[in-house]
Amino acid sequence: MRTRLSARSPGAVHAVAAAAVVVASAGLVGVSVQPASATPPGIPSKATAQSQLNALTVATEGSTSGYSRDLFPHWITISGSCNTREQVLKRDGTSVVVDSSCAATSGRWYSPYDGATWSAASDVDIDHVVPLAEAWRSGANSWTTSRRQSFANDLSRPQLIAVTDNVNQSKGDQDPSTWQPSLSSYRCTYSKMWITVKYNWGLRLQSSEKSALQAMLNTCSS
Repeated sequence: MRTRLSARSPGAVHAVAAAAVVVASAGLVGVSVQPASATPPGIPSKATAQSQLNALTVATEGSTSGYSRDLFPHWITISGSCNTREQVLKRDGTSVVVDSSCAATSGRWYSPYDGATWSAASDVDIDHVVPLAEAWRSGANSWTTSRRQSFANDLSRPQLIAVTDNVNQSKGDQDPSTWQPSLSSYRCTYSKMWITVKYNWGLRLQSSEKSALQAMLNTCSS
């Protein structure tokens, strides 16, 4: 069953954290309590994102001919038994408890795309901010498999984020000219994430995509 949670008060957050401590003392293995990280790492300022957007190559988008998700190997092992998905779930969640195989058994995840909060990891997807198929159409078709693997598992830039599963699925491989987060207050951040990922990975963008990103970036205060 999908359990959607309402906004949490500070007291509720402390209560959840306290419960995790009690569970840990009961002898469960692999307990990991993580603070919420509302944003992935490496999100640039508005000024930096603007400079990066100006520097991106605008070109007609390529085709998906030859594309397969298997050409972007993920999820890979990051540390111990934890793969990329599990690392992002721990990073982006609150009071996340994992078992000995690093699978999240409980926690809370806030999805900034739609403002929903979930209590089951199965209700959360890890979104590739710049979708794999979009990257393929924007230049990744010429990359080596090793480089595509690094892109698909990039934890050092704002390329991966935990969001509501059906929101991620509705986004699919769309760029910002046809899909933007329903929570309009997050569109500024989303544009900066998208821009810096494309810039750092040397990907192209199409004209309509650039126009949409510029409109989103214009809503940013900093």
